[in-house]
Amino acid sequence: MNDVQRQKITELRVQGQSYSQIALAVGVSENTVKTFCRRNNLKAEDILKAVRQREGTCECCGTIISIIEGRKPKRFCSSLCRNKWWDANLDKVNRKANYEYVCAYCQKPFIAYGNKKRKYCSHECYIADRFGGV
Repeated sequence: MNDVQRQKITELRVQGQSYSQIALAVGVSENTVKTFCRRNNLKAEDILKAVRQREGTCECCGTIISIIEGRKPKRFCSSLCRNKWWDANLDKVNRKANYEYVCAYCQKPFIAYGNKKRKYCSHECYIADRFGGV
């Protein structure tokens, strides 16, 4: 097998051609194509993964992220970046569990997020009401 045939086999395999199709196009036996592909890591699974993947960037640090087609695209490269970005962009959080109350001790209105049963606006008001201002 010469260099031209090797290049042709590589190109056809990357395009997703089968061993038998490549063998017919290049003019060598199917087993020769299989052996060449296996020795040069031209596996069908790797090629299909490469075709399905596309690149995105992390919204926090800009690192390139590979996104697999058919799955939800990743926005962040790691949990650390995700937490850092959301901490810096609290205005973009869609908070639906906001509850408005009046403090049982100081009678001031306050908003509690995610707690339906809250009675006090702060720990100080709780201590003052519960223990008499100790």
